[in-house]
Amino acid sequence: MQPQTENKIILIVRRSRLDDLIMRFNTEAQARFYIEHLGADFSDYQQEDQAYKVAIKQAEQILSHHGRLQVLERDFLPNFIFGPQDTVVVLGQDGLVANVLKYLDEQWVIGVNPDPGRLEGVLLPFVVSDLDRLLPETFAQRRKVRAVSMAQATLNNGEQICGVNDLFIGPKSHTSARYTIESGGISERHSSSGIIVSTGLGSTGWLRSILAGATGITAACLGQRPQDQEAAFDWGADFLRFSVREPWPSKTTGCEITFGTITNQQPLTVTSQMAENGVIFSDGIESDFLEFNAGITATISLAEKQGQLVV
Repeated sequence: MQPQTENKIILIVRRSRLDDLIMRFNTEAQARFYIEHLGADFSDYQQEDQAYKVAIKQAEQILSHHGRLQVLERDFLPNFIFGPQDTVVVLGQDGLVANVLKYLDEQWVIGVNPDPGRLEGVLLPFVVSDLDRLLPETFAQRRKVRAVSMAQATLNNGEQICGVNDLFIGPKSHTSARYTIESGGISERHSSSGIIVSTGLGSTGWLRSILAGATGITAACLGQRPQDQEAAFDWGADFLRFSVREPWPSKTTGCEITFGTITNQQPLTVTSQMAENGVIFSDGIESDFLEFNAGITATISLAEKQGQLVV
C-alpha cells in the first residue's frame, strides 16, 4: 500500500517485560520456569506482551497508510537523528514519552496508550484507533499542542543533559554526596543524599514523594496529622523546583539551602567535591548519566527547547 503523503512518521516502541525475560533466560520456556518457580503468574507477562505486539502491528498498518513510516526501538533513541518535520508517535508507557521528548527539538509527539486496561496513561491521551484521524490533523497542524518545559544541566566541561521529569545530582550509590550549592546569591557546602530538580511534568512524581515525606515527619514531630502538600505546577512553567535529600548539618556542612525555585534569571549552581562516583542523570535513567566529580560545576536551568505533546 502506497502512503497517502511523503510525511515522515517515527513510531517509537519498547521491549515488553517478556522480551526482557527472554533476553535474560534465552527462551520463553526458561523464563516461564524461573517465574513460576518463584510462585508468580507468568500469564500476566504473556498477556501484556501479546496486547503490546497487537497494538504495534495495528499502529504500523495505520501509520504506513498516512506517511513514510520508520519504527524505532527505544534503545536507539540517543543516537537517532530526527528530522525537523518528523511526526513522532510513541506507543508505550508514560515514561517512554518522557524519555523521547528530551531527544527531540520540538517535533510534535503523539502519545498512544497500547493497553488502556493496564496503563493509566497521563501522557497517552490517545488509543491506536485514534491514529487514523489524528495523523491528517497533525500534518495540517490543526491539533492543539501542550508545551512541556525541561530541566537542563550544563557542566563547565561543555557537557549537557536534559530532564523532562527531573534531574538527580548526587552519588552513584547509597553514599553521601559532597558539593557546594549556590542559589539566590547564597552559597553553602553540603553533605546529602543528592539533589532532585523537578519540572512541572515531574512535579507529581519524585518531588511530591519528597514533600510528602518531609511534611509527614514534621507533622509527627509536632504531634499533628500530616497534610498533603500540593506539589504540582504547570507542565510549561518557566521555573523548576529543587529539593535537597537528607542534608547533614556538621561543622563543615550546612542545611539552610534545602528547597527552592530555579529560573533562567536565577539558576542553581552545584560544584562537586566528590573524588569519584558523582553523577547527574535524568528521568530515572541511571545508565545515561554525566560524571559529576571533583572540579565539575553544574549550572541547572530551564532548557531552551520545550517538548510538544499533541492533545
